[in-house]
Order: sequence, then structure tokens, then C-alpha cells
Amino acid sequence: MVEDGTVLARAETDEADRLISADEPVAGLQLSCGGELPGTIAIPALLETVRKARRFGLKLARSIVAQDGMQSITAWIEVEPRRGGEGGCKIRFRNWQATPLPAESQEETDRYRAEIDRDLAELTAQIDAGQKLLAVESEAADLVALVALMREGIGRPWTDFVDIDGDSYRQPMHWRLLDGATLRVPGSERTWRARLFPQGKAGAPPVGFELALAAKEPLASPLASAGEAGEVQQSGARPGLVGRDLAPVLRQPIARIIANAETIRTRLAGPLADEYADYAADITVAGQHLLGLLDDLSDMEVVEAEEFSTAPDRIDLADVARQAAGILGVRAQERGIAIDAPRLGESQPAIAEFRRVLQILLNLLGNAIRYSPENSHIWIRLEDEETRARVIVADQGPGLSVEDQERVFEKFERLGRSGDGGSGLGLYISRRLARAMGGDLKVESAPGQGARFILEVPADLLASSASSPPPVEPKPMRPDDRPPRIPTSQPAP
Repeated sequence: MVEDGTVLARAETDEADRLISADEPVAGLQLSCGGELPGTIAIPALLETVRKARRFGLKLARSIVAQDGMQSITAWIEVEPRRGGEGGCKIRFRNWQATPLPAESQEETDRYRAEIDRDLAELTAQIDAGQKLLAVESEAADLVALVALMREGIGRPWTDFVDIDGDSYRQPMHWRLLDGATLRVPGSERTWRARLFPQGKAGAPPVGFELALAAKEPLASPLASAGEAGEVQQSGARPGLVGRDLAPVLRQPIARIIANAETIRTRLAGPLADEYADYAADITVAGQHLLGLLDDLSDMEVVEAEEFSTAPDRIDLADVARQAAGILGVRAQERGIAIDAPRLGESQPAIAEFRRVLQILLNLLGNAIRYSPENSHIWIRLEDEETRARVIVADQGPGLSVEDQERVFEKFERLGRSGDGGSGLGLYISRRLARAMGGDLKVESAPGQGARFILEVPADLLASSASSPPPVEPKPMRPDDRPPRIPTSQPAP
């Protein structure tokens, strides 16, 4: 440091970008970042600058940011490649500034951990405010028996199907006591942990919960178990290559990639520069998209199988619609979108499979929330006509042209959209499900007029004639709250 009084520290690297010598405090930062001296540069921003300077043979000067676990460090560096084919670089550090890292918010940390628990879950279920099952999904081989029992017991408390460590009560305990509880599951040798995520407005009693079960140990032999999982499949069709062989094997590794990326992004594993946290966020989004695509491909194989059939039952479309609105209510509130669902007392008896109708309505509502403008409305309306019962999801989105109204139901069709996380299979699968139940799924729309997706299934004529529901008091509606009406000049498909 005799040439220039402004140089605070010097360092040198070799042709393999290894730090072979360094003054303090650079040497200390190298060790704090997990590196060695001599050893490959462990300071990400410094390594990137050295690589560029060496590759292009140019002297580079810039500001870098690094973290040593307790402080955020900003320094001005000058990196100059050695001449004459010697390889490596000389580095000079100037204006070294260190500031303490801000304390992590406990609320943010809890939210990040909840996201990780969701990604690691091998069983997810929707339950109502009384902890009664609405829907359940899992592809874990050792949960096949549990899933079958839960699907047969829709409407019963989820705690009826598991053994909770230390619990001697038959009825469900308060959800806060069950959140984080250790479970034993019939048919599984693994130990499980439950997480309950309340749904509804902040500060108000939960309207329902998302239940996630994550195993504390990995499955012993996923390849062998995948074949066993394929033996049990509701709705009469065995899964194909994706659902039987690929999905069970890929789901857990992808979920762990997402969880690890989230750990990095949220800095739970330690301090990290913003650009590297952004890289981890990209990995998370890509992993979540891949998981969604895997689910859609598995569903597509099921609905396209020749032997596919549904399990029809007497259901109330109004009740299913209210449950779908409750499940996606929080997502809608985040964008300021109001969902106007059927009111308590409204009823529309139908013959269909409960979980398949719920799956279709969740897809329709999810699309409406995704593509509707902020601070808009989504309406769910009921209709019946002789032997048919209908539920309509109407939004204030951009609408569809006549040409696009049939294309939107095609396989992998996204109408030119990109980056929205969709696979282009949701509506295709939903229409196949509707037709398998003896109904159909249609759309009425016009550009700039929003869209009305109409799910039609057989009506329950016996229930309709046996009892007539009490009249529902109409609630006042402002002019701008009315469902969009599609111009009659635009023919429906």
C-alpha cells in the first residue's frame, strides 16, 4: 500500500480465479463467506468481476456489495489482469464501508417458513371452519389408504383419520393446538407433521383452512412405491406414465428444490446479496410452475383414459360454489377483487361428483382472479333448466373473441399469454371432467365485456321436486356490481 494512499487492501488471484493472497479485511471476508485462503473466491460479486476482467483482458472498476453474516459491506474495487500470459488478476480495494444488517421481521420469517412447509407437503387438503374435509390431494405411495379414507369421509373432521401424539380427545382441538402437531398415519411408517393455514380476512375468525402434511423422513423406495400408488385411483382410471411413474418420483425432489431456493431467497440460511436472492426467487417460480405442470399432466392422463369415469352423487352446486369462493377468497382479496358467491339459503341440487365439480370451479375462479383487473368483481350465479343445473362464473376481464372461445378449451392453449404460471391444460381438463359427468363447460364472452364460464351438469330432479328452498331475500346491488352481460350479437360456442 505504498503506491497510492487511497488503497485500503490488495489481493491477487491465479488463472483459476483462486484467491492466492489477500490483505485484511479481504481475507477475513473470504473466510466469513465460507472460502479458504488460498482457495476459490467465495465473495460472489468479487468472483463475477474477476472472471469478467480475466476473460476479456480488461481492467474493471466498480462497486460491489457483500455480507459476512453480521454486516453488509460496500467496497470500490479495481481488478487488473496480469500481462504477459501470467494469468490471474491484481485487485485493489477502496472505500470499504460496513453497516450492521437489519434484524429480520418475525412476521416475515414465519411467512417464509409457512411457504417452505407448503412446498414440502406430501398431502394437502381443504377443510372448513369446523375442520371438516372438503377436498384432499396426495400422490405419496404410503398415503394411498389415508387419501382413500378421507375421500370417502368428506364432511368429517380430518382428525378422525390420523393419530395425534399426546391427544386423547376424539373431537378436533382448536386449530392452533393442531398446527405443528406430530401425527401417525395408518399405512405409513413415517412420522408426519401437520400445518394449518387459516383462510379469510385478517383479524376475523377463519372461514376455512389449508391443511398440509409433511413427512419428517423421506420415503424409503419411491420407485417401488410408485407402482403401488398407481393401483389405487379414484374415478375409475389408472394413471399413465406421468401419474404412475414420473409424478411420485419427481414431486418430492422438486418440492425440496423449491424449499431450498426459498431458504436462500429469504436469507433464512444466512445473509446474501440481493442479486443472488433474486436468482433463488427465479428458481422458486420455475419449480412451482413445474409442479403445477406435473399435476396438470397427471390429470390429463386420467381424463383421457378410455376407462375414465366419475362417481356421481347428489350434491348442491350452491354449496360447492360457496366452498370454492372461500378457498380462493384470500387470493382475490390480495388483488382487491370481490367474489359474489351464492348466499346461504340458495340451493341448486345436481347429480355430479363433488370433488370434480370443486376442481372445475377452483380452476374457473382461479383464472378469473388471475386475468381480472384489480378492484373488480367476480360473480357466481346458479341456473336450472328442466334436466340441467348450471353454475356460472362471470368476470370483468378482457373477454374473448368468437375465435378464441373454442381455442381456450384446447390442450396447452394459452392464447399467446406467457409468464402467468399456467400450463394451458386447466380448461381442457375441466371440460373433459364436465362431459364425463354428463354435462358440459361453455363460455360466453366478447372482447372488453368479460367472460361467463358456464358449468352444466345433470339436475337432481328428485331433490328439486321433493322440497323447494325458502326464498332468498335479494340483496341490494349497485349498478356497477351487476354481472357482465354478453352482447347477443356475439354467438356463444
